[in-house]
Amino acid sequence: MFSKKRFFLPVLLAVVSIAFAACTKLDVFEKNTSVPNYLWQQNWKPDYTFDITDTATSYKVYIVLRHTDAYRYNNIWLNIGTRFPSDSAFKYQRFELALGSDAKGWEGTGMDDIWEVRKLITNGPVKFAKTGSYQINISQLMRENPLPNVMSVGVRVERVR
Repeated sequence: MFSKKRFFLPVLLAVVSIAFAACTKLDVFEKNTSVPNYLWQQNWKPDYTFDITDTATSYKVYIVLRHTDAYRYNNIWLNIGTRFPSDSAFKYQRFELALGSDAKGWEGTGMDDIWEVRKLITNGPVKFAKTGSYQINISQLMRENPLPNVMSVGVRVERVR
């Protein structure tokens, strides 16, 4: 015999647990920007600003890139500009983001013909020396311009627990 009381209590506990878990604060900044018409022009540089309030904590900084299966290369070269609080100019660094290999296929997660890869752009967790607003901008440095089949690019900064 099926008891409504025995069914209701576990369902109620599950719903309450999910509600409380949804209310916890995530210590993450993530913003992704769609590439116009999936054609990334070299002069198009999305800009991201995030605030750091805790200099004692370590953070992981990622580039998030979404591309289609039709993307022609196993990598992408990026020019990543960073500006720290109270700095007047960006400091740029070239960065190669591996997206896959001929032997293993695309890295990251895929759904149908869309792939998303999230890669650390630092050598492990970092501590920010100053509190305040940090800026990152990203441009592509590939020989092909515009670079087709790149859907979006973004930055993710997460607190290390």
